[in-house]
Amino acid sequence: MKIGILALQGAFIEHKHSLDALGVESFEIRQKKDIEKPFDGLIIPGGESTVIGKLLHKLDLYEPIKNMIENGMPVFGTCAGLIILAKNIEDEQAHIGTMDITVRRNAYGKQIDSFSEEVVIPEVSDKPFPLVFIRAPWIDSVGDSVKVLCELNGHIVAARENNMLVTSFHPELTKNLDFHKYFINMIKQKKSR
Repeated sequence: MKIGILALQGAFIEHKHSLDALGVESFEIRQKKDIEKPFDGLIIPGGESTVIGKLLHKLDLYEPIKNMIENGMPVFGTCAGLIILAKNIEDEQAHIGTMDITVRRNAYGKQIDSFSEEVVIPEVSDKPFPLVFIRAPWIDSVGDSVKVLCELNGHIVAARENNMLVTSFHPELTKNLDFHKYFINMIKQKKSR
């Protein structure tokens, strides 16, 4: 198994550390030639969604990545990655726009408003999971084919639609590997079909 991590900006190295801890091979995607060899899954990390969106176009990565996702490649978007995948963003044009969700950018406020919580997410693990929010979005609404995995104080903060998994929070900034394991299982299920 080989997972590509979009490494244009943001917390990509932390995802690599999580995958390393699980013994999963990964590589950084910085330019179009990086996605020419086959790989099994994609992580779009947290960071600044507007910058990532612009760089996807500038580096000619937008169309090939969008096509891969639309053709079933498993993708995991955290924080800005969630925004990149959303079909609808309040007060902003959509980026890749493959997931049937409407999101609100910076819904939890500025950097100073960052916080963490612990909750159990039954779909992922029966143990409490640390949720780290940094200038995080939340999901205002989901389409019929989207499964809500976690809500916090009435706001959707994790969801899945077919091959797409998103979180408002940053699993890669914790020592807990359950979300990365869940994503790896999504890849394994696709490969076994």
